Amino acid sequence: MRGTLTGQRYVDDILRPHVEPFLNGLPGAIFQQDNARPHTTRVAQDFLRHFLTLPWPALFPDLSPVEHVWDQLKRQMSSCHSEHDLELAVQDLWAHLPQDNIKCLINSMPDRVAACITAGGGPTRY
Repeated sequence: MRGTLTGQRYVDDILRPHVEPFLNGLPGAIFQQDNARPHTTRVAQDFLRHFLTLPWPALFPDLSPVEHVWDQLKRQMSSCHSEHDLELAVQDLWAHLPQDNIKCLINSMPDRVAACITAGGGPTRY
């Protein structure tokens, strides 16, 4: 996504075209997002009021496996000299992410949640 992600862009470019149809197809699904600024804006919260959302306390650890995927991508990134080169590099790396790593991250969720509960919401080894 180019430019700054505002609350309105979050609704118009992500929630409405992608999240809403997905959630409408999964009755009873619970949507999770962190406390990133675009997620907490009034326009985003108003849009999501019709969906079940997981409350996300301030300073709560991010348990999402995708954060580890982003970290993997960052560690593999080479220097890019233009925005276009960066976009191509990220798309290529994303397309070639080892699916076994992703499955491993997803399968680790019960352990992640248990560690978070044990730590009382504080830091964990994850």
